[in-house]
Amino acid sequence: MTVRTADSKGRVTLGKRFANQPVIVREIDDTEVVVTLARVVPAREAWLLDNPKARRSIARGLAQARARKFVKPPDLKADAAIADSIEDDR
Repeated sequence: MTVRTADSKGRVTLGKRFANQPVIVREIDDTEVVVTLARVVPAREAWLLDNPKARRSIARGLAQARARKFVKPPDLKADAAIADSIEDDR
């Protein structure tokens, strides 16, 4: 436990461990606050946290990538042959 003194503006330094990190300050009552390290998620990315199906899909894809399980790349020669045959039919 460390004792700190608030300055004239009510500020308390938390030490280097908390430097440049977002924190949540929760006021329990008039004599107690809890400071918790936090991670901030941009609003446009928060949908993923709210969507369990999407999170599972992302986790599955990352696991497949770690296991080097990739889909086969397209066969560009076969695709070109199909495109050529379509042009010839016109």
